[in-house]
Amino acid sequence: MSEILQYIHKDGLFHRMHPGTKIFLILVIGVLTILTLDIPLLCLILLAVLLLALAGKVLREVLQQMALILAMSVIFILITLITMPEGEVLGYLIPGGFLPVTTGALYAGVLLTLRFAILIISFQVFVITTQPRDLVNTLEKAGVPIDYNLMFLIALRFIPTLQIEAKRIHEAQLARGYAPGTGFVGRIRSVAPVMVPLVSNALSRATVLGLTIDMRGYRTRARTPFREERMNLLDRAVIVILATVLVAFLAGTILPHFGYALG
Repeated sequence: MSEILQYIHKDGLFHRMHPGTKIFLILVIGVLTILTLDIPLLCLILLAVLLLALAGKVLREVLQQMALILAMSVIFILITLITMPEGEVLGYLIPGGFLPVTTGALYAGVLLTLRFAILIISFQVFVITTQPRDLVNTLEKAGVPIDYNLMFLIALRFIPTLQIEAKRIHEAQLARGYAPGTGFVGRIRSVAPVMVPLVSNALSRATVLGLTIDMRGYRTRARTPFREERMNLLDRAVIVILATVLVAFLAGTILPHFGYALG
C-alpha cells in the first residue's frame, strides 16, 4: 500500500503538466466544490476528479486511501444527523424516537461528505503527481516566500515518513508480544503505545533537519533551479478551459444573487 501524499513517478498525463497548471486546476476545483450546493453537480465533479486520477495513472493509489475517506464521511454524516434536526423526519437512529434522521441533516451530511472527498482526492492527485522541487520552484516564482515553501515541502515530506515510522513501531511492538486486542477497542488501545515513540522520533528528526538546513547555508546565497519547467500548448489550453468554466460558473451562481439583491 502506497504512503499518503508520497510522490509517485509515472508517465501519466497529469505528471507531464506544468505545476502552475495543476495548482490552477486544484483552485478551480476547490472554488466549484465550495460554492456548489447541488449534490448531482458535486457527484459530477467527483467523477471528473477520479477521471483525472485515471488519466494520471494514479487511480489505484487514490482508491487505496478510500477507507480513510469513507470513515471520515460516516463521521461527518453522523455529526450532521445529530446536530442539525431540521426538515422532515425520515426515521430515528435509536429506536424509541431518539436522534431523528431529517431531510435537512441528511442533505447537509451528504453535501459535506462530497465536498470533503473531492478536496482530499484532488489534492492527493496533485501532490502524488508533482515533484516537490518543481512545486517549490513554481510557488517561489509566483511570489510565495521561500520560508513558506520550505515549511510546506517539509510538511509534505514528513507525512509519508511518519506513516512508515508508525507502521514500523506497531510491527515492532507486535513482534515483542504486545497484544492490544481486536476490533475497534483494540485499535484505540494500540494508538497510545505508537504515538509516544512516534512523537519522540519526529522531534529528533526535526532537530536534525534544522541543523542540516543551517549547515547547508540556507539563506546565504541565491538559488538556481536544476531544471526549469515551462508551460507547453497543453498547459495553456487547460488554463483557458478552466478559466472559461470558472467564469461561466461564477456568472451563473453569483451574479443572479447580486441582481436579486439590487432589485
